[in-house]
Amino acid sequence: MSERLEDIAAAMVADGKGLLAADESSGTIKKRFDVIGVESTADSRRDYREMMFRASEAMTKYISGVILYDETIHQKAADGTPLVDIIKASGAIPGIKVDAGAKPLAGFPGDTITEGLDGLRERLADYYKLGARFAKWRAVIDIDVSKGVPSATSIASNAHALARYAALCQEAGIVPIVEPEVLMDGAHDIDTCYEISKATLTKLYTELYAARVALEGTILKPNMVLAGKKSGKVSSPGEVAEKTIKLFRETVPAAIGGIAFLSGGQSDEEATANLNAINAIGPHPWKLTFSYGRALQAAPQKAWGGKAANVAAAQAAFAHRAHMNHLAALGQWQPTLEQAA
Repeated sequence: MSERLEDIAAAMVADGKGLLAADESSGTIKKRFDVIGVESTADSRRDYREMMFRASEAMTKYISGVILYDETIHQKAADGTPLVDIIKASGAIPGIKVDAGAKPLAGFPGDTITEGLDGLRERLADYYKLGARFAKWRAVIDIDVSKGVPSATSIASNAHALARYAALCQEAGIVPIVEPEVLMDGAHDIDTCYEISKATLTKLYTELYAARVALEGTILKPNMVLAGKKSGKVSSPGEVAEKTIKLFRETVPAAIGGIAFLSGGQSDEEATANLNAINAIGPHPWKLTFSYGRALQAAPQKAWGGKAANVAAAQAAFAHRAHMNHLAALGQWQPTLEQAA
């Protein structure tokens, strides 16, 4: 495989393929495992992820890359094969989450800043040796209009950190996924999400240019434009698609390697339906695909339940969700295909 950043980025958004976000922190995966009654240990986390990575139908046909957590990129499968090698054998690209999480932004109640720049150059060199060819950094932008959240300072600080991270990645021969997530947790309407997302993306690309980041060797991992969960309103796929594409046409350069959406708390089918609606109104200047965690994993997690006897059923559930999102990335998904499964 070519090691040029733009070629890696292009492979990450190859037609109908998307990313499996398997980079849950130990705390997050424990919450997921609690729901299915499985104790979270290094071995149970490994067994679960190995089950996903060995799901050959899903991995070879629909998954272009896997975002890993630090623990996972170092782990070996039950038979001693490094998990990274299993991912590579499927034709997918290993990637790594490198941020240290969102912490409260001093002086700005309700705002956060993502940490993890200290020592990042050295960590990226290590991850490159372990096989990672792309990385991910998530900035978190919450919306609470009544409290003035997000502040302009929060947007600017997070955009600057994303740009510094992206420049370090490219120096290391690693494609940066830049993820400025405007959360869908609030009570805001869809137009507020649009305005905050616009301010965030505008600032992000100003900072990426200033940091001399080569846009062709980057992937954007954005939120879709949606009404907040507490607003009581559910935006239709048509409205989500129209507003999301309008936003990108106003803020996202055509030069970038591609766009891989986060699911951000949408249900499995919602994330698929919205991605499909976005691609159905193309063509667009960029490839638009998925980089889903829960929206790909909730069904297989439930089917697996921590039991070796359920591995085949869990892999089938994963293959189905990956196939649905593959179709959505091509604008060819239909709700009736969900029932067919």
